[in-house]
Amino acid sequence: MADGASGRQVQVALTSFVALFAIVGLALYGLPFYYDFMVREFGWSRAQVTSGNAISKLIVGPLFGFAAGWVVDRFGPRRLMMAGIVMAGGALIGLAHMSALWMFYLFYLFNAIGYVCGGPLPNQVLLSRWFDKGRGKAMGFAYLGIGVGGYLVLRLSPQLVSAFGWRGALQVLGIIIIVIALPLAWFVRDDRDPAAGAARHAPRAVAPLGGIFRDPAFYLLALGSMCSIGAVGGTNQHLKLYLSLDWQYSQDAAATVASTVLACSIAGRLIMGWLADKIPRRRVMLLIYLLIAGSIPLLFAAQSKASMTLFSIVFGLGLGGEYLIIPLMAAELFGVRVLGRLLGVILTADGVAEATVPMLVGYLRDTTGSYRSGFFVLIAIAIVGTLAIAALPRRGAARLEPTHV
Repeated sequence: MADGASGRQVQVALTSFVALFAIVGLALYGLPFYYDFMVREFGWSRAQVTSGNAISKLIVGPLFGFAAGWVVDRFGPRRLMMAGIVMAGGALIGLAHMSALWMFYLFYLFNAIGYVCGGPLPNQVLLSRWFDKGRGKAMGFAYLGIGVGGYLVLRLSPQLVSAFGWRGALQVLGIIIIVIALPLAWFVRDDRDPAAGAARHAPRAVAPLGGIFRDPAFYLLALGSMCSIGAVGGTNQHLKLYLSLDWQYSQDAAATVASTVLACSIAGRLIMGWLADKIPRRRVMLLIYLLIAGSIPLLFAAQSKASMTLFSIVFGLGLGGEYLIIPLMAAELFGVRVLGRLLGVILTADGVAEATVPMLVGYLRDTTGSYRSGFFVLIAIAIVGTLAIAALPRRGAARLEPTHV
């Protein structure tokens, strides 16, 4: 491989790393840290503070998910990423200045649009276009950004809140997202093909989806990813609420548990990305989903330090591989030329699950006074997702383009 191409691949991987660091790590995993401050200041319920994520994704996903995938397939991911970065950073700045519930929903709506436009979808397509044989490792490296960003935001947030208050801390995070991610997205190239790069402002030919929507594998993949991401979202969105408000953990103690999860997810991304290049990706996906399903019961013993440490490790390892394995499995089954629109559909469905499951868990907690029934729901959902992936074909009938190193 030419040195120029190798250098471009490094640039692409670094751009995706930073974009995911900012939009998913800082924003998506950072915001739940601030929920208990909102509960205390505004008197909102757990269902209300998790409903911002739910309602925004239920609106944004169906309206923008497939459209964003079509834009990526036709025009490339770069411009969509830049718009997403600005919206995600601006959303946190807006949340720092909110004073009413309608403002909370409005800025969460912008956060969700930023996630769709600048988060996993365009980055997965960008990486899939630039890498083939080493795609698992490249995806694993880029997705380290989520773990690193999530770990740092949970370690830094207590200090930022102490220095600037929770509103000032959110504003700082919003500025950081734009400052570090936007310049890299500006300079990245959409495609490794020099001819495509020269003509990147012209529309690309869009490959037909063909019989994908008649293939049972598509529905099994969508169901499996929906269930597992719903279980992950329900756990993540309520983890600090559960520890801080139900078990009276201090801010630092709750942040330590959450940050340990994110630290272990870094190892999980490296391990799962490496495994995805070595063994069948269906087996890797099964392993990830089993880790998630097996970790949630440990939350029932939150009073035990050993139990929470084990939870943090097991859940973190599963979380590390959760998002990166979906595009790898989709590309193996259906190819990369339709990947933007395909992921637009799958990630929209995943967003619905990630939105509604946390709100359901919050409702169950508000009405029963305990997280017990909500955690049982999360366990059941995770098991259903694991069974769906177990039913996928053992070998993908991938219709991939000519390979690149």
